[in-house]
Amino acid sequence: MQLASLDPATLAAVCTLFGLLIGSFLNVVIHRLPIMMERDWRAQCAELAGSQLPAAEPLSLVKPRSRCPHCGHLIGAFENIPILSYLIQKGHCKGCGKAISPRYPLVEAITGLLFGYAAWRYGVSLATLGALLFIAAMIALTFIDFDTQLLPDDITLPLVWAGLLINLNGTFTTLPNAVIGAAAGYLILWLVYWAFKLATGKEGMGYGDFKLLAAIGAWFGWQMLPVTILLSSFVGALVGIALIVLARHGRNVPIPFGPYLAAAGVIALFWGKQINQTYLGLV
Repeated sequence: MQLASLDPATLAAVCTLFGLLIGSFLNVVIHRLPIMMERDWRAQCAELAGSQLPAAEPLSLVKPRSRCPHCGHLIGAFENIPILSYLIQKGHCKGCGKAISPRYPLVEAITGLLFGYAAWRYGVSLATLGALLFIAAMIALTFIDFDTQLLPDDITLPLVWAGLLINLNGTFTTLPNAVIGAAAGYLILWLVYWAFKLATGKEGMGYGDFKLLAAIGAWFGWQMLPVTILLSSFVGALVGIALIVLARHGRNVPIPFGPYLAAAGVIALFWGKQINQTYLGLV
């Protein structure tokens, strides 16, 4: 009842602080989940080969405690305050003095700002809870894809089901639109994948991209898919050309598409209907 009585500004402030904390946890997910996936793959391969891997330190999203990747210094509570700890320590590890990547506070800041805006936009509602979940998943997928060119099934597949469940009562779209959106989102990129492969003999994208677009379709309906694809393709093309021209990025070096799909998904969350109406009006 007290939460429901909060004015939009106060609710946004609370969710911004909550987002900073979630952003700190997302940094752990971004770093550890690919390592956990690789360990699982190696264990499965070893099992099929009839061999056994050497014992390794158990690793999960909650254990062991976070530590410096350079010196192994355990991160204390006061060193783990979102953004503030980074500023106090001037971006360096307290144990060895090595530089800490500025991406850590960046992830925290982006998460906090988007959480705050979602709360201000939707108020105390199921839509806000859904938006926070969707934003967190998009941020994690974006940075994992940048690092590894992987979009983990552990995130994309539950996100598809979550999108269908949250639309049981029409939170963002109707359930039929969500079901069609999930199927169409997967099939569209699946068809593009095979058309490109048959034409060139190369794989133009990964299966994770299909699942991510399916998730976006499940959350916002099939009507958002054209705008999502156009936005992600346009931004991806601009970034790709800039990397090739300015950073001497090799033409044969793959560029992850997931981050641009994720960015388009967040845009669809907040402004998708308005963009869709404008786009259809122009067409």
